Amino acid sequence: MSDFRRGTRLGVDVGKARVGVAKCDPDGLLATPVETVPRDEATVARIVALADEHSAFELYVGLPLNLRGEDTPSTQDARDVAAALAAASGLTVRLVDERLSTVSAHAALRSSGRSQRSSRSIVDQVAAVVLLQQALDVEKSTGRPPGTPVPQEPA
Repeated sequence: MSDFRRGTRLGVDVGKARVGVAKCDPDGLLATPVETVPRDEATVARIVALADEHSAFELYVGLPLNLRGEDTPSTQDARDVAAALAAASGLTVRLVDERLSTVSAHAALRSSGRSQRSSRSIVDQVAAVVLLQQALDVEKSTGRPPGTPVPQEPA
């Protein structure tokens, strides 16, 4: 834990219709839901505003891979959003493996007694919490930042 970089981070779960956002405390103890952002032309600006509002120093964008670790139809979409966030925010954006984060989110909501229909508005936030918590756990156990940094290019 001595190599853990202190500071708030945001987790971002990119979906076709919505984007879930979660944050952690500066010590990386707990990831919590922040907001479900509609997927439209203002998505990137809203996430950048949330990063600023929560004083985040880094963003983790979930990279949807299949169980074999290969790209899925959504992989390039997540890469594109991550690149747009890096360009717009000037922050470090890291792509982190998010295999099963949405499945885990649905399972957690189901076990808390929520139906899939009643969970629709928050499942993206819960998936962002899952991916952020996994990323924090990786850094704490290895002493290295999780995932792969997205190159910053001017917007």
